[in-house]
Amino acid sequence: MSGKERRTWRKAIHRRFGSITPPRNSPSRKRPLSERIVSHPGRLSIAYFGVMLILVTALLSLPVSARSGVSTNFNIAFFTAASAMSTCGIAIVGTTEHWTTFGQVVILLAIQLGGLGVMTFASLLSMSITRRIRVSQKLRTANELGAEKLNEVRSVIAVVLVCTFSVEAIAFSLLMPPLIRQHPYDVPHALFQALFFAVTSYNNTGFTPDTAGLYIHDWGVGIPILLSAFVGTLGFPVILNVLRCTRRRKGPSSWSLHSKLTITTTLCIVGVSLVWFCAAEWHNPELFPSDDLASKIRHALVAAVMPRSAGFDISWMPHVSEQTKMFMTLVMFIGGGSASTAGGIRVTTFAVLLLVCRGALAGRRDDSVFGKRLHTQTVIQAVTITGICAGLVYVSSLALLCITNRSLTDVMFEVCSAFGLGGYTLGVADPSNPGTLYILAALMIIGRLGPMTVAYAISRPQQPQAFRWPSEHILVG
Repeated sequence: MSGKERRTWRKAIHRRFGSITPPRNSPSRKRPLSERIVSHPGRLSIAYFGVMLILVTALLSLPVSARSGVSTNFNIAFFTAASAMSTCGIAIVGTTEHWTTFGQVVILLAIQLGGLGVMTFASLLSMSITRRIRVSQKLRTANELGAEKLNEVRSVIAVVLVCTFSVEAIAFSLLMPPLIRQHPYDVPHALFQALFFAVTSYNNTGFTPDTAGLYIHDWGVGIPILLSAFVGTLGFPVILNVLRCTRRRKGPSSWSLHSKLTITTTLCIVGVSLVWFCAAEWHNPELFPSDDLASKIRHALVAAVMPRSAGFDISWMPHVSEQTKMFMTLVMFIGGGSASTAGGIRVTTFAVLLLVCRGALAGRRDDSVFGKRLHTQTVIQAVTITGICAGLVYVSSLALLCITNRSLTDVMFEVCSAFGLGGYTLGVADPSNPGTLYILAALMIIGRLGPMTVAYAISRPQQPQAFRWPSEHILVG
């Protein structure tokens, strides 16, 4: 490439994306802090989450947020804020008994902001500061939201917002009539409950605005919550892809591989969970208190869908068998779909691991599904995520075992519930033991941000490798 062509290429890049490197003959200047943060989307996400966490904690610590009229203990306020922002939903104090309407509204707003997605809101903040999304921000956001091209990121963010509020509006309209029937003499309270359940169900957060829980005996309330929670676990890329194909009048065969794998794996996990709860807990009076077949199926369906990430009614949790606790631990560790309001390693990661195992046992050279071959980088990323998350769960469980007297089953259940944003608790999170609160709060924050986002934020750009070392086979297994 000649010098003139190189200068022309550099000017074209500068016009399209802005200055990438300082001019050769000009002294380099140190960029301001705000520009450095905005140019690094991972750090921007953590900064946004941290600022919102501090703000929500401060608001929940105010006397106006507590029914007692005195300031809430910092540990309780911080843990509740982390649980709401991460869309986990583990509550260590009663939402209705402890928090006033103001405090519940603060929790609801924290759930909404957390559910919209750290990367989504970080991109909006970046646009408001710089008036355009940088290339690095586009790449990161496109990867999370499922945009096929970089210039689609703006429209995808808009669709994400519209989709979120549309699903919540539909859930609110469906929940409003049955909840008004439940509270015919207190319509404002019923409307607030409908709004609260609409937001928390789609965002898969286990907070409830009433001690009555889910009104599980009323299908008018239970079905919209179940459907909204299920849609929320699929993730924005799947929802957008299905909507696009539906708008173009294309069937499931036209869905992307990610959508097919997410929906198939999700339905399989829900189906296996339904069979498990019916087989293992059919005669459990706490889980299935009625002898009526329809009531048992209804309770089993709720128990199969909710533990993956939604939480909500936890009254029956201490009464399930030890084997069910371990089964739920695995389900919560898997979590929901990528770029969804759920946590865990994600269902696609779990599906890729199963496909890799199938291919290795069958002696296949490539891992394929639905007529498509998986990229090697996808396999490496799935193995990396699973290894990091498994190590995180192990270290956190060991730490909780050292500071509590609970069993390994209870500790692993609580750890996976926090990391997978399941929202269920066995009481390991103890306000009298602040260490448990901060360990679980850290797990919820990492589970919401994602281990790859945290690693991306603390990593430094690496220079391209000038050469590659020679390869050599080793024995594994």
